[in-house]
Amino acid sequence: MRALEVSGTVDREGHLLLDHPFDGNISGRVRVIVLFSEPVQESDPDDTPIEEVKASLKRAFQQAKAGQTRPISELWDRIDAE
Repeated sequence: MRALEVSGTVDREGHLLLDHPFDGNISGRVRVIVLFSEPVQESDPDDTPIEEVKASLKRAFQQAKAGQTRPISELWDRIDAE
């Protein structure tokens, strides 16, 4: 089996349209592997990078182990203020 790399587009009906015909004498059935770029998703401004989340959790855990805690009522007051 031989492989050729060609480019093309897929139309709205799902038909594959090649940019150029194959060079040479190729006829008969073929296997097709379609590689396509996924749409770029806009980043969510509320997404915090994983490493930053991990670091924050580690700091919070260390503070809790050291007894550096606050009453839950104080935390709720700060949340309500936002």
